[in-house]
Amino acid sequence: MTLETIAAGGKAALARALAVLESNPDAGPTADLLSAAHQAPRGHVVGITGPPGVGKSTLLNTLIAAWRGEGKTVGIIAVDPSSRRSGGALLGDRTRLKNDPEDQGVFVRSMAARDHLGGLAGLTTAAMVLMRALYDVVIVESVGVGQSETEIAGVADTVVFCVQPGSGDSLQYMKAGIAEIPHIVAVTKADMAVAAERARADVAGALTLSEHWSDWDVPVLKLSASRGQGVDALIAAIANHATHLNTDGRLSRARHTQAETWLEAFVRERFGREGLRRAGRLSLNDGESPFARLAEIAKTLGADA
Repeated sequence: MTLETIAAGGKAALARALAVLESNPDAGPTADLLSAAHQAPRGHVVGITGPPGVGKSTLLNTLIAAWRGEGKTVGIIAVDPSSRRSGGALLGDRTRLKNDPEDQGVFVRSMAARDHLGGLAGLTTAAMVLMRALYDVVIVESVGVGQSETEIAGVADTVVFCVQPGSGDSLQYMKAGIAEIPHIVAVTKADMAVAAERARADVAGALTLSEHWSDWDVPVLKLSASRGQGVDALIAAIANHATHLNTDGRLSRARHTQAETWLEAFVRERFGREGLRRAGRLSLNDGESPFARLAEIAKTLGADA
């Protein structure tokens, strides 16, 4: 299966490819497909994160509709909590995201977080890389909260952190180290006027006290997705950050770091600490595919077993 055949086959072909990816993550054909996708990034990856109940799904529905209205194709990876019994996703994308199943320009995939504390499935990065080569925008929605929520930075180009007014989120998550992660903060449910403004001010104040991006001023926006308020400003902020990344090689450097981080984490998860020690070189040369390198490592460790 190639990128070309997946693109020609539409959503059904992509679903089959993702199923193969999950069942054989370090097989040779999987590595070849992912390496080709890694070399041909098309879309911008947006991470949407924040606590349950903050309104991420409502926001996602609104963003999807807006981007489709602009003629952009959108792929969504919704990382859900896991069932302890089956290991599968508990919520499921179709229960939370509304989209036309006949629309070939939108693809939604639920993935179970399993044992990842940060709310990201172990194969999220691989799925993201494949979808990034096929869609104009890829959204990764994470359900995790707390310090480990920072994993979202390992898969997204632009991280949007959602805060709910009146919940105490704004200061609690700043204390948890989240202030260093988002490129944009969205205060949801802005129709709660006084509480929303207080949350916006709290977040803005907390950001001034934290170590953050030296070359990017994090906007703190108020919005109400259900009422369509402030969504255009969020979309514009995402576009502005994409433009920012596409200057001075920032995007390529960030994605290179992400690829190395993913490779080390996957080798540790797949082969344990001893496998990580015996894996040898985990750094990547410029443009080198982490998936091809993983296949080499898997072959070496398998031969050593």
